Amino acid sequence: MTQHELEDVLPLAPLQEGLLFHALYDTDGRDLYTTQFSFRVEGPLDVPVLKASVRALLRRHANLRAGFLHEGLSRPVQVIPRDVELPWEEIDWTRLDTDAQESSLAAWLEEDQARRFHLDEPPLIRFTLIHLAPRRYRFVCTNHHILLDGWSLPILMRELFALYAHQGNLTAAGLPPATPYRDYLAWITAQDRTTAENAWRHTLSGLEDPTRLTPADATRAPQPPRRHTHRLTPHTTHQLTTTARHHNTTLNTLIQTAWAIL
Repeated sequence: MTQHELEDVLPLAPLQEGLLFHALYDTDGRDLYTTQFSFRVEGPLDVPVLKASVRALLRRHANLRAGFLHEGLSRPVQVIPRDVELPWEEIDWTRLDTDAQESSLAAWLEEDQARRFHLDEPPLIRFTLIHLAPRRYRFVCTNHHILLDGWSLPILMRELFALYAHQGNLTAAGLPPATPYRDYLAWITAQDRTTAENAWRHTLSGLEDPTRLTPADATRAPQPPRRHTHRLTPHTTHQLTTTARHHNTTLNTLIQTAWAIL
């Protein structure tokens, strides 16, 4: 990547540094921070417009074009190229019967999530459109967690659908100005680090030695996330949502905390 191809060079947020460490720690195994979202699409779909909308998203958000470099550097950096090749793939399974489509889709989703991103080769996001029938599709967005989190993805999808509704035209979509990622990095830098360190020192007071949350097991291999569904009553759901809002956090964080305590 030559200098004239770059739009910006930025430091990493603390969470990004941690994710980069995990990605580099084991480059042969499965990267559990590869996330995948799959959408069922039924009805007429203008594929060229959808592709144009994805391309517009990559133009709009520079951090979606980020790659991460560390070799020969005292601190890792993220580099933003001015343009990247559209990470788009289409698969046609319209000639398969329903059972064959289901089995092929399950196998493909597993393989796609296991396919690692190379963090120095942007973009670290890819889109796949699987044709199942003339008016039935599966749209898959796969990315590395170093780019997107649970807060960001709904915003990204909303913008994608808004762009699609306006033929992939950024101006016509009427989206608000995108906040540069460098603004967030500047906000982090401006935080009072000493106050934060004192807060954690107080919280962890009394722990004199390294303390494991779980027993050590050298034979345990990383496992990909799995899904377990449990339906809550509307009343319990309301209580959880209200509690999360009261503490200015997400419902996901609340559930993660309860799971950690358990």
